[in-house]
Amino acid sequence: MKNSTYRLLGVAFLLFGSTLTLLAGEYSIQSPGGKSTVLVKVAENITWQVSHGPAVIIEPSPISLEVDGKALGRNARVTGESRQNIDTEIVPVVREKRSVIDDVYDELSLEFEGGYSLIFRAYDDAAAYRWKTGFDREITINSETANFRFARDFPLYFQEEESFFTHSERENLYLKLSDVTPERMACCPALVELEDGLKVAVTEADLEDYAGMLLAGSSDKNCLSGKFSQFVTMEEQRNDRDVAPVERADYLARTRGERTFPWRVLIITENDGELLNNQTVFKLAPEQRLADTSWIKPGKVAWDWWNYNNVYGVDFKAGVNTATYKYYVDFASRYGLEYIVLDEGWYKLGDLMSDNPEVDLEEITRYAKSKDVNVILWVVWKTLEDQWDDAFEKFSRLGISGIKVDFMQRDDQWMVNYYWRVAEECAKRRMLVDFHGAYKPTGLRRAFPNVISREGVRGLENSKWGTAINPEHDLSIPFIRMLTGPMDFTPGAMVNMNRENFKPIFNQPMSMGTRCHQLAMYVIYESPLQMLADNPSNYYKEPECMEFLEAVPTTWDETVVLHAAVADYAVLARKHGDNWFIGAMTDDTARDFSINLGEFLTGGNWKMESWEDGINADRYGSDYRKKSSLVKSGEKISIHLAPGGGWAAVISPEAGR
Repeated sequence: MKNSTYRLLGVAFLLFGSTLTLLAGEYSIQSPGGKSTVLVKVAENITWQVSHGPAVIIEPSPISLEVDGKALGRNARVTGESRQNIDTEIVPVVREKRSVIDDVYDELSLEFEGGYSLIFRAYDDAAAYRWKTGFDREITINSETANFRFARDFPLYFQEEESFFTHSERENLYLKLSDVTPERMACCPALVELEDGLKVAVTEADLEDYAGMLLAGSSDKNCLSGKFSQFVTMEEQRNDRDVAPVERADYLARTRGERTFPWRVLIITENDGELLNNQTVFKLAPEQRLADTSWIKPGKVAWDWWNYNNVYGVDFKAGVNTATYKYYVDFASRYGLEYIVLDEGWYKLGDLMSDNPEVDLEEITRYAKSKDVNVILWVVWKTLEDQWDDAFEKFSRLGISGIKVDFMQRDDQWMVNYYWRVAEECAKRRMLVDFHGAYKPTGLRRAFPNVISREGVRGLENSKWGTAINPEHDLSIPFIRMLTGPMDFTPGAMVNMNRENFKPIFNQPMSMGTRCHQLAMYVIYESPLQMLADNPSNYYKEPECMEFLEAVPTTWDETVVLHAAVADYAVLARKHGDNWFIGAMTDDTARDFSINLGEFLTGGNWKMESWEDGINADRYGSDYRKKSSLVKSGEKISIHLAPGGGWAAVISPEAGR
């Protein structure tokens, strides 16, 4: 573990320098590697500007926070400043990209007359700021101004939303900044393409006891502005899951007066591959709050809902019933999957205390335990809220290992706090949490590592009713949505069609793209709780594919990006233990890649098992072939991906090398 280091200045120099800076009204910090610079100007308004090398990422952009009717940041007067340089390491409980995360940045804190501060950070690959207040009373946050003003009319990927009542499962529209009017808004992150390969993602981190941020256009040219969910004062419960806001207050939050607020974040990358390796949101998240995390167990999950329980070749009637779930348990046990999920149907909707009479939950959990398989239960958030104590007592009594909480569809202050309450309650009971119908990750999982995964992504379920899950979409989300944290896309389809033959069928689902496109997702898509979405009967028919799905882990010690282009292709190598795994995916364009094994393998011979698009995969998406070979560190291998295709490999040390 590296030690944190602080920049110490002589008292005389500090006072003299601060006086000069105060007179000028300008303050700046530069990242430790000299790549990023944040310039803050304090005048009638406070503005921040960010540069990366010679490129201006955002031009001076006004920021303010209105508290109890007073705008902090207007006609502000600096009363003090402090700086520090941090060089430390974070060892995550759940390893999403790597086992150790370097956390290296410069920080500037400006204190203002009136009891508030602004904190700025400069990383080589990011910049961020947050507000801090020091009032000894409860305060009302009336509004917040967060602007990101770009130099020109750049293109961007924009996850457009229709309202604040949303699952955050949107398509990445490719627009120009000038297309984004003040009436249009998107969930974070938005990814802006600058020049010379630079890309900038705008998002937030450390969202707690506050309203979530979306992004909208602005009357200011080429500017994205924060747009925040106002506090909900009246709801309409339309059914067991849809609880829609119908009235909102004229403020964002009522909260304690002595606190920090969420980070406003720019992630800056010089090439597309860096987007797949960036962990800024995790670095800016609150530190771990659990003393004991030994019980937190990532893993793979046999999942029932996507495949419609279409098991076959069995001597029982398939459906939401005890026999079917025991079949899932047997499958999970056979292939070393850590979990099964009981999704919608195990309880009578609206009442978690009334089990479906066809589902003997006690027998299923007993049987699963006897097979060393754990059970996760799907729940609707509102039903869980209404039956909180009784439901959690039931889950604990049954030995449930986690819950999949669904349909929140909001990120106002109350709902944001709901996520934290669920995380804390589950941690007390040693249960995992997988949030669905959810907003993007902002760092809750660092504070509570039992928050193991999250949806907030347009995932494979959408293939049951539309064509939105296509190879181009599949290649946009790891560069954009995955920047914020794990995404429960739920891969694993064994019925695979090319674009021309694909049909959305709710009760007989399939995927668009090839079989190996699906397999590669298990390497490229990060989710420490990774679903196998298809039904066990289909998997049993594919023993060669199950060799890969049995072997592939859900956490990683190291990640190496080999080839990458947003919405086009991605080739990654990831290490777990002694083994390396490679995943490659392409959009609708067939592609060939050369992989230099020397970029990640050390010396000696290695055994490589690979799953490749078959020669007719462009016609028949399920066509693939499995190969075995010996490879060496310095070797280069060539791979071919069909349109919508993929490639996956397991590379392990050769015995006795």
